[in-house]
Amino acid sequence: MASLKIPANVPLPEEDSEQLHKAFKGWGTNEGMIISILAHRNAAQRSLIRAVYAANYNKNLLNELDKELSGDFERAVMLWTLEPVERDAYLAKESTKMFTKNNWVLVEIACTRPALEFFKAKQAYQAHYKTSLEEDVAYHTSGDIRKLLVPLVSTFRYDGNADEVNMKLASSEAKTLHKKITEKAYTDEDLIRILTTRSKAQIMATLNHFKDKFGSSINKYLKEDSEDEYVQLLKTAIKCLTYPEKYNEKVLRRAINKVGTDEWALTRVVTTRAEVDMERIKEEYLRRNSVPLDRAIANDTSGDYKDMLLALLGHDHS
Repeated sequence: MASLKIPANVPLPEEDSEQLHKAFKGWGTNEGMIISILAHRNAAQRSLIRAVYAANYNKNLLNELDKELSGDFERAVMLWTLEPVERDAYLAKESTKMFTKNNWVLVEIACTRPALEFFKAKQAYQAHYKTSLEEDVAYHTSGDIRKLLVPLVSTFRYDGNADEVNMKLASSEAKTLHKKITEKAYTDEDLIRILTTRSKAQIMATLNHFKDKFGSSINKYLKEDSEDEYVQLLKTAIKCLTYPEKYNEKVLRRAINKVGTDEWALTRVVTTRAEVDMERIKEEYLRRNSVPLDRAIANDTSGDYKDMLLALLGHDHS
């Protein structure tokens, strides 16, 4: 389901490092060479390239990329070259800063990543920033939003699967959710507890019970209060936990359709999902918009930035 295309015969990391070193030398940077290598290597391969580059040239590859590249292309290459947990730690940190605050990205990371991957991202966050994600989220939020976000980023969910779902519990908790939502008790402890602690498979079963029993999805029930930021975050958490490909399609659609493309959102989704479920996101995008995602991105971006994104989508000519 990943869109990343890796060649059948991958060069040794020593060869890739040498080619990247050459790409940085001379008067102009060879951006095409950088794309042809980094956009066609998986996380483990990119990590090896970074290690070999540091050993052979006594330089940090990320620093070299930062020095040689600029703009949206630089951001895409830098984010992609990071290890996934490093990348999530960086994105989470940016989302807690005053001028780049983004509660939606925090919800996205907490709810779309597998439990162990999210835990490792929080370890990377602590190692790099000398503070915990929970601490920063608690400090930079307040009121009802803090009440939802702190448990969301603090949890270590049981991953679980459909075979382990407790149907009796799903039915009971569907009734609890319906009661709280019809009462507009959106910040109720039980509602938050269910959404922030149950496994994704259990939540999916509960929400299926909800729809079967009460005739509409939980997010339809929440729609009438969707101007409220807390309710929007609640809906985002539910969508990310149950249908991450639909959530990411919506982020991409809004980023592309916005007056002046939202390159940050576009870059974030492409770099974080190319190795995970981008093929499903592409299918969802085509179904929803009747235009292939690669064509939409090609029409909305340009230059090396466009080439990098298309490569990660599996649509370049390398």
